[in-house]
Amino acid sequence: MSSELLDPLDLAFWHLESAGHPMHLGALALFESRPGAAGVVDLLASRAAAIPRLRMRVRDVLLPVGGAAWSTAKDFDVRRHVREVSLVGDDFTAEVTAAAGELMERPLERGLPPWEMYLLRGARDDRFAVLVKLHHALADGMRAVAIGAGIFDEIADVRRTGSRRARPLPPRSWLAGPRGLADFAQDRIEELGRAVGVGASVVRASRLDPRGLPALTAAPSGTRRLGTAVLPLDDVQQVRRVMGGTANDVLLAVVAGALRRWMHGRGERLPAAGPRALVPVSRRRPGSPPGAGNKLSAYLLQLPVAEPDPWLRLASVRKAMDRNKAAGPARGAGAVALLADQLPPLAHRFGAPLAGGAARMLFDVLVTSVPLPRSALSLGGCPLREIYPMAPLARGQSLAVAMSTYSGQVHIGLVADGKALPDLDRLADAAREELDELLALVCGHRAHEDASHG
Repeated sequence: MSSELLDPLDLAFWHLESAGHPMHLGALALFESRPGAAGVVDLLASRAAAIPRLRMRVRDVLLPVGGAAWSTAKDFDVRRHVREVSLVGDDFTAEVTAAAGELMERPLERGLPPWEMYLLRGARDDRFAVLVKLHHALADGMRAVAIGAGIFDEIADVRRTGSRRARPLPPRSWLAGPRGLADFAQDRIEELGRAVGVGASVVRASRLDPRGLPALTAAPSGTRRLGTAVLPLDDVQQVRRVMGGTANDVLLAVVAGALRRWMHGRGERLPAAGPRALVPVSRRRPGSPPGAGNKLSAYLLQLPVAEPDPWLRLASVRKAMDRNKAAGPARGAGAVALLADQLPPLAHRFGAPLAGGAARMLFDVLVTSVPLPRSALSLGGCPLREIYPMAPLARGQSLAVAMSTYSGQVHIGLVADGKALPDLDRLADAAREELDELLALVCGHRAHEDASHG
């Protein structure tokens, strides 16, 4: 892979970045220590160096005007990207979480391949964690998982033995025949038609005065704080089986309830409508290879924080998500990312900062789910215990929520502006409290049904 133009959405993410708003994704992985794990940083470096995508950097191109391309960094040195950090405190979990938040503040160096990995070692024992940062232009959530998974023993073994070789793609012709040109023209007409509809929805959904949620739209400080929560997947599934819908519906309701508890504890006014969540969805077909670039759309969801009944909050979320899914990810204001495909590269270069500043007019908080491999993972023989995904903050916003399921648990990573949300740990606690209350309602419902049939 020598050179490859950035797709329009990748180019938008590249130009959205500023010093105070870095546009990288992250993941914090915590491992159980095992004897002989001293060489983990060397293992990380060697495995990262073996992933071709991590050798790519962004460079400007003459054509198209305003465009950029991925090209292989000829002077690539993996040691400029993989670093070791020694923690000094006694509480490993608290120390590693605080360190990860601080490291997420720092933008990636744009002249290098846009990624970093940090090995975080505890001061009192052999426990360690790995923080991975990937620029959003490099990958969306699914692609980031596919890239980052290369550091784990199981995926590295498969690559080394070649037991799962990808099928080669057929040669691609750049000279389309008449049928190909006709199909291309038809596709472009359909895309433009969808874009017009999405654009109109965005205009209708935009708020001229989005200042009603000070906790989530405080002035940016450039600082970052990480909060984490762990929810038992069995509890989520129990609620889903009684209420219906999907596990993601339950988790979105948990986020809504957690925000309600947290805002109420802060003494903030609970808005009658909202806050609005942007819920990304992948445009990749199920079972297809991750591929390069971002393939994203999204749904807009009003989180019913004003509703005092957890059961009704969940019902409201489920109903709204059912409407979103019926409309599909290519319609509605949430599909704003699809507009990137219709803009020329020069528009992304100069218009991205304006678009980034307008994000708060459309939504208040990002809530995303990142799929992970279902199999158990390890690094240097040390089992992966917990993994927390992290999403970037849009301009004018103070909180992003990312969730992943691994080893029977839902891991929630809360990335926040450090000064706007100094009480982020309270929000993490509120997520656990909300699921506990939903589970209690489910148990009460089942007990009532059992008594009725007894």
